[in-house]
Amino acid sequence: MKFNNIIERNIFIKNIPAVLLTPKDGSKPYPTILLYHGWGSDTEKQRFRGFILCSLGYQVIIPCAVYHGTRNSIDHNNMQNAIKYFWNVIINNIEESDYIIDEAANNFNADPDRIGLIGNSMGGFTSAGIFAKNKNIKALVVLNGSCDWECSNKIFMEQLKSVDVGKQEEDEINKYDPSNNMENLINRPILLLHGDKDTIVSVKAQRNFYKNALPLYTDKEKLNYIEYPNLNHFVTTNMMEEAASWFGKYL
Repeated sequence: MKFNNIIERNIFIKNIPAVLLTPKDGSKPYPTILLYHGWGSDTEKQRFRGFILCSLGYQVIIPCAVYHGTRNSIDHNNMQNAIKYFWNVIINNIEESDYIIDEAANNFNADPDRIGLIGNSMGGFTSAGIFAKNKNIKALVVLNGSCDWECSNKIFMEQLKSVDVGKQEEDEINKYDPSNNMENLINRPILLLHGDKDTIVSVKAQRNFYKNALPLYTDKEKLNYIEYPNLNHFVTTNMMEEAASWFGKYL
C-alpha cells in the first residue's frame, strides 16, 4: 500500500534496519515519532500505523528489533525463546535508541526538540524505557505495554511458570524500569492505553504505575490513563485517535 502524500524508504541506521516515513509536504526539520513494534511483529506490520501518524504531519521511524525481521529472527511462539530473549530485546532497543535519535536529527531532518515515542506491547515497554532514560523526548504513548516492569515480570513468571530471570538481567530490568525512574518522568506527557481484558500483558502493571505516578504530577493533564472495557491485546482505531490527539497537543 502506498500513499501519495508520504515518502517511504527502507533505511539502515548503523546496522539497524528501519522504515522511514516522511510527509511530502512537511517542512524541515520534522517532528518525528519513533514507533516500536511488539514481540513477534516487525516493521512491515507497523507500516499502516506509521502511515496514520505520518499523514498528520509527523515523520515516523519504525526500527526493527533484534531477533525480529532480518535481525536473526527466532521462533516467537516458542515460550522458551520468550523467557530467554524478551527482556534482552527491550534492553537492546533502549541502548540503540540514542544512536537512532542522533542519526534521525543529523541525517534524516528530524527536529531534535520534537521527538515522540509510541509502541505496542513489547514496543510499549521499549518506548516507556527510552522515555524514562532520555529526558529530551517530548511525549510518550504506550499501547498495551507496561511502565511497571517489576510488576509485569512477576506476572509473566507466574503465567509461564518460569524461574526468575538471572541476576544480571534483573539488574538491567531494574535500571531501566520506568517505575524506578519516576524523577525523570514527573510532569512529562505520558498517555497509557490498555484493554482491561488483556491476556498477554496484564493491565495490573499500568494501573499500578498510574496510581503511583499521578500524585507526583503537579500538571495532572500530562499523565492520562485510558482503560478499554472488554478489550484483549489489540490496538483499536480509538487508541490511534487518542495517540494522534496526544501528539497533536504535546509534540
